Amino acid sequence: MNRRRNQNRLPGRDRRVQVGFSQRIRLEWLDKTANFVMAENDQSAINAVLQELLSDKVSVGGDAERGNREKIISILMKIWHSPPRELEELRDGGIKLLQGLPPVYRIAVHWGMALAVYPFWGAVASQTGRLLRLQGTAAASQVQRRVREQYGERETVSRAARRVLRSFIDWNVLNETDQKGVYRQGNVVSIQESRLIAWLIEASLHARENGSAPIKELLDSSGLFPFRLAHVPAERLASKSPRLDLLRHGLHDDLVMLRRPG
Repeated sequence: MNRRRNQNRLPGRDRRVQVGFSQRIRLEWLDKTANFVMAENDQSAINAVLQELLSDKVSVGGDAERGNREKIISILMKIWHSPPRELEELRDGGIKLLQGLPPVYRIAVHWGMALAVYPFWGAVASQTGRLLRLQGTAAASQVQRRVREQYGERETVSRAARRVLRSFIDWNVLNETDQKGVYRQGNVVSIQESRLIAWLIEASLHARENGSAPIKELLDSSGLFPFRLAHVPAERLASKSPRLDLLRHGLHDDLVMLRRPG
């Protein structure tokens, strides 16, 4: 799949220390964007359709330098049309999965691309998933506090974390409780398809600074809390992607890493 390369993209290491994902993004907006990319529409055509799609759903934003609608479109485009260069092959693989897998798995592909392009999404997901496992609920205040420890004590971090949490609710992977600002687990998708699992592992590694992790840690990652991944052998997962390498430390200690180019 040929895409025009963006020469002004930030290097991958910068993605992991920036917030970036600062708007509430609905799943159907990502689905529409991916469909436009699949149809080989160019950037201006996709932008025009998204402007129309969001015209009665999101305000332009008044006197702000960039209105909310423009920020949302920027996020949608960066995830599916113009990801960082090192994520283009991941994006192309995601498009193939969207074309070939049952619709129930589409949410996992969108989640993986959001996670890889915006590691902040993964940071909020990881803290949310940990709290759900520990106590069965996750309070927005707890998630925000933990995310601020990673990204800095800034109001922009808290505000962005709130919007990511609202996105989780829109995606039905979190449900509200009787307590304001306290959430419980929403829908969970069980995934047995090894191609999708391998692709999600690859997406997760792109959000990690060193691009490697033990396979069990990846399969059970709290950042993938809306999914239950089958424990597929590491060799099988590595065989499903030419961009994954496997390093065996012991009988049950397989390390999966992103294959270095060249």
